[in-house]
Amino acid sequence: MLSSHPLERIQLNNESNWRTVLKKAFKDPLELLEFLGLDRAEYLDKVKTDSRFKMLVPLSYAEKMQKGDWNDPLLQQVLPINQENIETRGFVNDPIGDLQAEASSGLLHKYQGRVLLVTTGACPVHCRYCFRREFPYADSSPDKKQWQNTLDYIQGDNSIHEVIFSGGDPLMLSDDRLQKMCIEIAAIPHVKTLRFHTRVPVFLPERINQSLRKMFTALSAVQEIQKVMVIHINHANEIDEHVSRALSDLRKDGFILLNQSVLLKGVNDDVATLSELSHKLMANHVLPYYLHQLDRIQGAAHFEVERDRSIRLVEGLRNHLPGYLVPRLVEDISGERSKLPIEKNPE
Repeated sequence: MLSSHPLERIQLNNESNWRTVLKKAFKDPLELLEFLGLDRAEYLDKVKTDSRFKMLVPLSYAEKMQKGDWNDPLLQQVLPINQENIETRGFVNDPIGDLQAEASSGLLHKYQGRVLLVTTGACPVHCRYCFRREFPYADSSPDKKQWQNTLDYIQGDNSIHEVIFSGGDPLMLSDDRLQKMCIEIAAIPHVKTLRFHTRVPVFLPERINQSLRKMFTALSAVQEIQKVMVIHINHANEIDEHVSRALSDLRKDGFILLNQSVLLKGVNDDVATLSELSHKLMANHVLPYYLHQLDRIQGAAHFEVERDRSIRLVEGLRNHLPGYLVPRLVEDISGERSKLPIEKNPE
């Protein structure tokens, strides 16, 4: 049946050097600090981190950080610090109930009409607030043995109209693997939308190469499938000319581009920073979508912004921006059937 599928005729050639670029990423915090001109002794005096969640920072991202600044908002997102080892009440290893929603290996069915594929545990960066830092990827991934079960589940539920590719980061898959998954899911008649959640355009823009773009472009010919990409950008400084080019290429390839941010203390928790981000996103034809209250993963409590302050920040944004540039403040609660808006309590 799939032999005549238009995507199967594409020959992928992996001409990009993105894997080589990733191999050169910073994995040692001391090397990153030396690159930034920061005192390694000061870091050693205050840091003892959990080796299970190692640092990973591509060079191109480090180059956007302010040299000599411990408080750089990009550095704050990726540098392991001692607060990660503090156990905090109310912070857990599965804050949004992923494992409870697993319908098949790596397939989460929490929301009506949509399923989410945890495609891989690989990422181009290890964000220190990652809500899946404890996710058992080795036991919960749609590998070749379980893939048919995943397809059968989606095929058997006509209410599923959207499949979300997540991870890890789905764009870390090989071209061949990602193409196969897209082919077989897009061939299911009731699936109308493929959505990809990714930080790759921000941390590894080299991945948005001709081979990947060719495959994405061909998807548009498959049953008029809709393509949505949700980028994860927290700060305007993350967007440079390379990121802008990657976003432009994705838009040309037929993607609707949305952005989701996480509200992070010391990174983007003020009106001016969030407003600048919205303007820069719009300049790149990306619509602000969600502003997430921090998912309460153990080890990330130092990033949490108090709920009342989060609400005030969004109210401040409404005074500075047109409505379409104000992201919706939401939280993901385990067991709920959708993300929940966070709104001001009535007086």
